[in-house]
Amino acid sequence: MDHLVSMKQLTEEEIMALLERAETLKKLGIREFPGKYTVSNLFFEPSTRTKMSFEMAERKLGLEVLPFESSFSSALKGETLYDTVKTLEAIGVDALVVRHPEDGYYEELVGRTSVSIINGGDGSGQHPTQSLLDLFTIKEEFGSFEGLNVLIAGDIAHSRVARSNADALTKLGANVTYLCPTEWAGEFHSVDSWDEVIGTSDVVMLLRVQHERHEGEELFTKESYHEQYGLTEQRALQMKKNAIIMHPGPFNRGVEIADSLIETAQSRIFKQMENGVYIRAAVLEEILKGRH
Repeated sequence: MDHLVSMKQLTEEEIMALLERAETLKKLGIREFPGKYTVSNLFFEPSTRTKMSFEMAERKLGLEVLPFESSFSSALKGETLYDTVKTLEAIGVDALVVRHPEDGYYEELVGRTSVSIINGGDGSGQHPTQSLLDLFTIKEEFGSFEGLNVLIAGDIAHSRVARSNADALTKLGANVTYLCPTEWAGEFHSVDSWDEVIGTSDVVMLLRVQHERHEGEELFTKESYHEQYGLTEQRALQMKKNAIIMHPGPFNRGVEIADSLIETAQSRIFKQMENGVYIRAAVLEEILKGRH
């Protein structure tokens, strides 16, 4: 695998191989990767979890991490992303983790540069490593995906997490349902009532309301959204006993999820963050393995 830009590119077998490798790394520890490789993390949108867990994985693998800050780069002078990547290729970078606000930014890069591209999130498009860490967390809990009922609730139309997980979970045999206001469904068929889905869901995956993508559009106050579409304490009482709560973060407390539920016994939110390091280490290993 030379690049990882979308969950659509991965077969079921490739997904399971990455999950199994992450499981091994979690059990035995992340060891230094043979050879000397340089990576850089190009984040043109804010990030805490993705950026920091990639960097943790890179350092545990013994990779050289070349710092990059978009606010101090030539992007501010009008340099294109392609020219930035070609510059880093020229100075010897082997792989780039890129987060960019433009959907499908990677289409102009793959095949035109020898640098390996790992998509850390593109606009409202894809977020493959988030999907993989979500899958890893679900697999740890249930062992398999076949027949699981997964509910994804929130700002579906603007969510690269929803798109990435929709592709992967369906491929692996899970039943995926979307819950959101009709205006936020995008191309997905959705329901708008918790009553018909909360009691049968094995996984309740909540998505952040992306206020930055709703400029000038105020459909809800925080309170009204939580009351209609958030996971409230009362709704959580209707969940199956072995069901789990997930959220890619950052979470808006009291909006998509009640504050008291974030660290409840059924929550796997911080477990997802932990698992992100192992998944990203597994992806980096697989990408760099092809560069020997």
